[in-house]
Amino acid sequence: MSNIVRHDPFDDFFRGFFVRPVEVGSATDAPSIKLDVKEAGGNFVVHAELPGVKKEDIHISIEGPVVSISAERKAEKEVKEGERVLRTERYFGKVSRSFQLGQDIDDAKAVAKFTDGVLELTLPKKAASAGRRLAIE
Repeated sequence: MSNIVRHDPFDDFFRGFFVRPVEVGSATDAPSIKLDVKEAGGNFVVHAELPGVKKEDIHISIEGPVVSISAERKAEKEVKEGERVLRTERYFGKVSRSFQLGQDIDDAKAVAKFTDGVLELTLPKKAASAGRRLAIE
């Protein structure tokens, strides 16, 4: 016995017609800071990947449990052959990232190291203050 298959030519014609087209160079391609956050004893340890960024162009701020990292990258490349400029390339970009940890950070004891494009933050937890009971007058 043979199987009968119904074929609709319009099905193939309209397939993919109502699908959103692929965007080239969309905003999702923007550089971002990749983070690893670990909790070790009384500290949070953060590793942030910042390739191609100089130590002087990294800024870190701590406000309670919120940590903000921002970095700016500047690169210029010029290829010359004799007195003729063959190619000039420039890149300027700024990226930032903020995240909130589970406890306030003792910013006076925080330590930052930058080695081979990786920023390492050691953020000690602030000692929790004991609750105070209020007396009713």
